[in-house]
Amino acid sequence: MAVPPVEGVAGGGTAYGWNDGGLNVSNPLKGSIDPTEVPTADLVHVWCLPSTANVGPQEVPRNLEPVNLLAARNERESVQLAIRPKVSWSGSSVAGVVQVQCCDLCSASGDRLIVGQSLKLRRVVPILGVPDALVPLDLPISQISLQPGETTAVWVSIDVPNEQPPGLYEGEIIINATKADTESSSQCLGKAEKHQLFTELRNCLDALEPIDGKPLDEVVERVKSSTTSLRKVLLSSSFSEFFSDNGPVDMMDEDAISNLSVRVKLSLTVWDFIIPTTPSLPAVFGISDTVIEDRFGVGHGSSEWYDALEQHFKWLLQYRISPYFCRWGDSMRVLTYTSPWPADHPKSDEYFSDPRLAAYAVPHSPVVSCNDAAKDYLQKEIEILRTKSHWKKAYFYLWDEPLNMEQYESLCNMASEVHAYAPDARVLTTYYCGPSDAPLAPTPFEAFLKVPKFLRPHTQIYCTSEWVFGNREDLVKDVISELHPENGEEWWTYVCMGPSDPHPNWHLGMRGTQHRAVMWRVWKEGGTGFLYWGANCYEKATVPSAEIKFRRGLPPGDGVLYYPGEVFSSSKQPVASLRLERILSGLQDFEYLKLYASRYGKEEALTLLEKTGVYLGPERYTHEHMAIDIMRGEIFSSCRSCS
Repeated sequence: MAVPPVEGVAGGGTAYGWNDGGLNVSNPLKGSIDPTEVPTADLVHVWCLPSTANVGPQEVPRNLEPVNLLAARNERESVQLAIRPKVSWSGSSVAGVVQVQCCDLCSASGDRLIVGQSLKLRRVVPILGVPDALVPLDLPISQISLQPGETTAVWVSIDVPNEQPPGLYEGEIIINATKADTESSSQCLGKAEKHQLFTELRNCLDALEPIDGKPLDEVVERVKSSTTSLRKVLLSSSFSEFFSDNGPVDMMDEDAISNLSVRVKLSLTVWDFIIPTTPSLPAVFGISDTVIEDRFGVGHGSSEWYDALEQHFKWLLQYRISPYFCRWGDSMRVLTYTSPWPADHPKSDEYFSDPRLAAYAVPHSPVVSCNDAAKDYLQKEIEILRTKSHWKKAYFYLWDEPLNMEQYESLCNMASEVHAYAPDARVLTTYYCGPSDAPLAPTPFEAFLKVPKFLRPHTQIYCTSEWVFGNREDLVKDVISELHPENGEEWWTYVCMGPSDPHPNWHLGMRGTQHRAVMWRVWKEGGTGFLYWGANCYEKATVPSAEIKFRRGLPPGDGVLYYPGEVFSSSKQPVASLRLERILSGLQDFEYLKLYASRYGKEEALTLLEKTGVYLGPERYTHEHMAIDIMRGEIFSSCRSCS
């Protein structure tokens, strides 16, 4: 359909060729609209977009095509579903309500990727007008209110378990327009009805729980009684929408009777490569403990505090991230720790032994103050940890971006204390310049290059800002040439306020491929680790549901990769950002490239990265998702027979 001319700009009206016959509608709607009697395709546009697309409210509809995805085992792959109303049918302030229903993905051999376990849906919610927060939707059926003239996006993610049999898995996501009052009537039960259901289910549990040591005939009677009660519950009016005249039917079959739905075909090829449980690249991300204490009202060192920290730690592990908690001191001195418990506590061993954790931070001083003198604290912690097999994961992050001689000397003194107890300990230092009051070289970049010589032997992990290099990727070799990897020295990198657009970073509003490109850059440049200063560092609040505000003076999104669930619903689970999902995708790409390099060499892998147009440099990377699919497809084709 051609766009009508705008009056006063390019003319308008029928005299200029825009007439009533110009709109070709195959099934014109007339009068009031009953969504249960009209094909959903006549009421809404539905189409799919890749995970790197930023789908705003004015995203233009496209044709709906089947979704074809590729994933290794232990990988998450995602796609977006966009829905936009063509007309309004609710008679209220919203255009209408759609019901989104998903089913298991099945292979020809009967294997499944199960809804709610592997397959999940989240609604994309804008932050500062930019699509970012991913708020979980109910499964297997969810209802979404559509706004007039706006596109709504749903994030579809599939987690493939380690042991999932390779093969082609297929399924559908079904979308139906529905009446606006269906949402409240179908989801709200009366108090009496809830109590009745509760009583019936509790009686079943009471009958089945105390069966140990009971005679077999009594056990059989209890099971029969419980079966009768459960059947009574299922046949109640609360679940009548899932029944036909012939008894319970599959929701998919019931929907097929009307044939009014929009069906999105979803195919996923699972191949035999297994993404390593322990990430090949240690990606250590900070979590501010003070932000958690303030927003959730938990006292430092209280049982609620330990619970809150554990929730954040375990939740972030799914993103191939090795979290550390941080507390800032004077002059950028920072207390960092992965476990809030002492080294001899069973929880610390549980945390540090988790195979998903690639690296852990050891605190220089007590996290929670105690009556005992702290002077022996560090020595005792190190003595315990050095006896553990996970000691190789340990690092000490003592100071963030030292700027002058006083700060550099303080850092060196702290590191000396660590090395006095553990000569093999790894101290990590982030920096982007040498000491400002004692230049190490004539130019700032030359002084930056001399920092390793200045810090040696007090630092083992030299973690530099990507901002320093600008678009001069060739300068990386100058940094690497200053290090002594044979002595255990490593080069890691980080991003924060910089680098800025168009370079890869995780600021709000950057392109999706720009977010994902951070890890492509790490892989190409050869860094052996990555650090990000903060994942929850929004402005202070004292109520969990308080509006999220980014810190003044920082680019929007810097230091914030997930949100409190209470901001969006009654859920206490953290809500991921689009950017966090793209970080995960980038870390998974890193494993793909590492696999390819292990088969064909690093140079061949670099050639593949560049010839597909995925990543050539910090200002030259793909803006289109297709290049990513081509690169991943080539790795799949080349490595599947030998992985």
